[in-house]
Amino acid sequence: MFTEREKRHAIAVASNRPFTELDQTFTDKRLCQAIADRLTFEAHIIETGTQSFRLASTTAKRKAAAA
Repeated sequence: MFTEREKRHAIAVASNRPFTELDQTFTDKRLCQAIADRLTFEAHIIETGTQSFRLASTTAKRKAAAA
C-alpha cells in the first residue's frame, strides 16, 4: 500500500508508539524496516509529545463517573 501510494499522494500516519517500538507492531524485521523507510522518506515528522489527549480525557471521565 505504501509503495503504490508514496509517489502519488500524501500519507498521514498517527501513532502513540515511537519509531523504536515499530518492531512490536510489525514483527517481521524486513517488513518493519521497509515500512519505516517508506514512512520517513521525504517525510515531515511532527512529534506532539508522549501524552495522549484522548487517553487522558477518557481516564478523567471514567474517574469522574466512578466517584
